[in-house]
Amino acid sequence: MSPMNKKELKEFLDEKAVLYEKPDFIPLDPIQIPHRFTIKEDIEIAAFLTATISWGNRKSIINSANKMMDILGQSPYDFIMNYSEGQRENLSGFVHRTFNETDLDTFLRALQNIYTHHNGLESVFVNNTVNNSLQPAISLFKKLFFEIPHQKRTHKHVSDPLKNSAAKRINMFLRWMVRDSAAGVDFGIWNSIPKAALSCPLDVHTGNIARKLKLLSRKQNDAKTLLELDIALRKLDPIDPVKYDFALFGLGAIEQF
Repeated sequence: MSPMNKKELKEFLDEKAVLYEKPDFIPLDPIQIPHRFTIKEDIEIAAFLTATISWGNRKSIINSANKMMDILGQSPYDFIMNYSEGQRENLSGFVHRTFNETDLDTFLRALQNIYTHHNGLESVFVNNTVNNSLQPAISLFKKLFFEIPHQKRTHKHVSDPLKNSAAKRINMFLRWMVRDSAAGVDFGIWNSIPKAALSCPLDVHTGNIARKLKLLSRKQNDAKTLLELDIALRKLDPIDPVKYDFALFGLGAIEQF
């Protein structure tokens, strides 16, 4: 395919974004898990936990997330707010890749602390968006998340952009929460954060497609590359740059572009 100019590239990606951001995207994607809930806190907790284990193939992610929701009695917020040491045996045997019952216990206690002492997940991110970027907020979120007693092993399950991580899973979670629900896929329940501040969930597939389209020049998928992608996508759509996540995903996973 010959190189496209900026106008052609924008038209091409706008068209793909519309094509793939449709409700029939949901049954194939981990976003189906939070879509089962209606209470705001249930949606955001289900989304955060599901996003946290979103690595590997989508089928195994969905299976593991289903097990997690069963453990939480299909009422994530209620379970977390009432969670205590005595319930830890309910988590016994849970594992997804390197995320195990010890990590899950820490996550439940950390979320309980955030809803009890920090006014919930949304306010942590709202209060720390800097220069139209959520990346500093993710770094601060990690500090707050681990202010409870925990094992060091669990640190790796929350990324830190200020340590050069692309933080793919948290950026995906933030896309789910912040982008509006007009197309029926994302939730738009955090309308206090502008869509313009979101960053694309950058992984091997989206990175490879972005390089083929000359949106990226850097080879590794890290925080510096994410900034390069942010700048490129914001030139194409300064108001809703992360809609292109659907285009990059569809081109990679479905069209093998």
